[in-house]
Amino acid sequence: MAAAVPPDALGRRVACGTDYGTVRYVGSVSRTVGIWLGVEWDDPQRGKHDGSYEGTQYFKCRHPKGGSFIRPNKANFGVDFLTAVKDRYGLNDKQDVQCGTGNTVIFGTKTVEFVGMDSVAEQQRQLNNLVDISVRECAVSHAGQEEEISRTCANMRHINISKNLIPSWETVIAIASQVQNLETLNVSENKMRFPSTSTFTSSAFSNLKILALNQTEITWTEVLLCAQGWPVLEELYLSSNNITILERPDNVLQTLKLLDLSDNQLLDGNQLHLIAQLPRLEQLILRNTGISSIHFPDAGFGCKTKMFPSLKRLAINDNKISQWSSINELDKLPSLRALQCNNNPFMDTEKNPETLIQLIIAKISQLEVLNNCEILPAERRGAELDYRKIFGKDWLEAGGHWNPEKNKPSGEFLAAHPRYPILCLKYGAPEEGELKGQQPLTLKNQLLTLTIKCPEKPEQKPVEKKLPESMTIQKVKGLLYRLFKIPGSDLKLSYESSKLEGKEVELDNDLKPLQFYSIESGDCVLVRW
Repeated sequence: MAAAVPPDALGRRVACGTDYGTVRYVGSVSRTVGIWLGVEWDDPQRGKHDGSYEGTQYFKCRHPKGGSFIRPNKANFGVDFLTAVKDRYGLNDKQDVQCGTGNTVIFGTKTVEFVGMDSVAEQQRQLNNLVDISVRECAVSHAGQEEEISRTCANMRHINISKNLIPSWETVIAIASQVQNLETLNVSENKMRFPSTSTFTSSAFSNLKILALNQTEITWTEVLLCAQGWPVLEELYLSSNNITILERPDNVLQTLKLLDLSDNQLLDGNQLHLIAQLPRLEQLILRNTGISSIHFPDAGFGCKTKMFPSLKRLAINDNKISQWSSINELDKLPSLRALQCNNNPFMDTEKNPETLIQLIIAKISQLEVLNNCEILPAERRGAELDYRKIFGKDWLEAGGHWNPEKNKPSGEFLAAHPRYPILCLKYGAPEEGELKGQQPLTLKNQLLTLTIKCPEKPEQKPVEKKLPESMTIQKVKGLLYRLFKIPGSDLKLSYESSKLEGKEVELDNDLKPLQFYSIESGDCVLVRW
């Protein structure tokens, strides 16, 4: 007997084994008997043709090999939400509830003891207690009978219905409208239809704070239409949706704190200007979005932009940013504290990874975390001092001078190094003598002439040593252990510099080289144990 085809099969989502697709045709096919389903598969490798067979086009596919015909009995059209919940949590009357002995009943693998209650009432109690529900990959395709979810699962707050057979946003509303206090919803990996025009705004998402719509083929225009029903949304995940163009979110998404647009190939970096006025946005994820530059045209050198006023965390890793000018621009963000920027072409311009990190830190004044690593105060101080010295010669050649009256660096230099004047104010302008013989960027294996003192043992005479600046603190401790015949693990090192009068800088990271702390020849290393 042939399997029954649902009356609304056209456009429905189906599963066939582990493959997912959309029904594009229902009917007969020439020179065959019976009903066929023409399916456009999510994975085009699963298909055989573009919807045509023996010269007749039965349906259309986006991929020339994305379609095929299957018999209805091979297609899984899915189940309603509540059936999936009962199956997932072992609470299905027909399959998983087994009668135990005496006053017990077994729910899936869980045995529950009853005190004057029957199994149906206990099952209802179990469902009512569910707060966090996941029915991922459970073939959910529709909401089921009206109000059945609200009667059965009254306390749900967090729902994961990702990778199911949900055909449209209306189906999501039909499920969510029965969950009074819904806070988190994951509908990712459901290729569904979204409204294309402004429709009646449902109150289904009146308490929703977190929404994931990754891999749903939603456009930004559709996001803004649906967002009219998300009045308190705080986190929105839109990864891998082929979003290329953005629009201003007028009167919607105003409560948003996190936005994930990763793996969408945006037209250009200027698209970001269209979402720059979201007042509460604290975290923006732009990983692998194809952007090649970042620019905030409303602010000049050394000024803060009015764009992204609350943005604290920004991820721009895996992009095409090739110019350091984009990193300079990030210093204009008034609230930026954390940055991820790995795997961008600009990082290939500096072969020494330590120098690369120092340059980024020095260019962005308020940064506290870089590529998931905390920036310690000593690290920032060292980075800024090195930056000031590395580009000191360029500064002098561009018209810079230690005398404020003669200090007139060119606009070209200030465009490339907008923070340099601030670093000169902070640490003092570099003088010509300080920069003589300097080579570009970090010097490898340059020998430092250092005086080593033991302040707690005045009888120990100071020792002068020549050490390579690439030598780690751990190796320095080993050398001093042999020199002073004391256990290296007990040593505490710091240094004094004529440029930091009255200040003592701890050498507190055994894995860092001397150059990390901006130690220079003539400085004094203090040894305590």
